[in-house]
Parts: sequence; structure tokens; C-alpha cells
Amino acid sequence: MPHTTGFTDSPIIIRDGDVAEIRSHEHSILQCMDIILGSMYFRLNNMHLAIPEGFEQRGKRTVAKDKLYEHIIKLINDIVPNFNITETTCIQNETVPDCYWNHAYRHWRYIPE
Repeated sequence: MPHTTGFTDSPIIIRDGDVAEIRSHEHSILQCMDIILGSMYFRLNNMHLAIPEGFEQRGKRTVAKDKLYEHIIKLINDIVPNFNITETTCIQNETVPDCYWNHAYRHWRYIPE
């Protein structure tokens, strides 16, 4: 993210010392974020379709993670109609930094190196 044009053109600066490792289970907000991001990862990697070997239907945890994902997407769609988890929420003709920093909900598409 720090190497994308939108980020480098913004007034935000993140120094190496500003990033630290933490144990999310020691912080309620970060634990919630782990659960949210985990459910999105779960869905993006089609793990919500997995049926354990020897069973005819998905497991309870799989169903729960899928329901959480659906709930999250519904809430995001209330803020950003037609939200697509695989795309950045910015409209291409908006200007930086308005596009990146002034939305009620902002979602960046993950871009692997």
C-alpha cells in the first residue's frame, strides 16, 4: 500500500517505527477486525463451499463464517451500493486525496507483489 500512487500522494506518512507486532487477542477491537478480515478471506478463497470429507453438508463453523461475511457485505452495501469486495471503492474520476480519505467506507483491493 505505501508504494501505490494514491497513498504516496496523500499527506499520510507511516514510518518504520510506527508499525508494530501485537497479539490481537489482547485487544478487543483488533480481535473483531481479525474476525471480519478472516470471514472475508474465507469467502474470497471459496472456503465457504468446503464440505468435510465424509459429510454431506458444510460444517457449523463454515456456515457461521459465511453468514458473518453475508452480514458484513449487507452493512457495507448500505453505505456503498453495489459494493464488490474484489474492487477498490474509489470511482475512477474522483481526485486524490478526496477519493481515498473522505468516504464513509473505504475499501482497497489487495494487490500482491
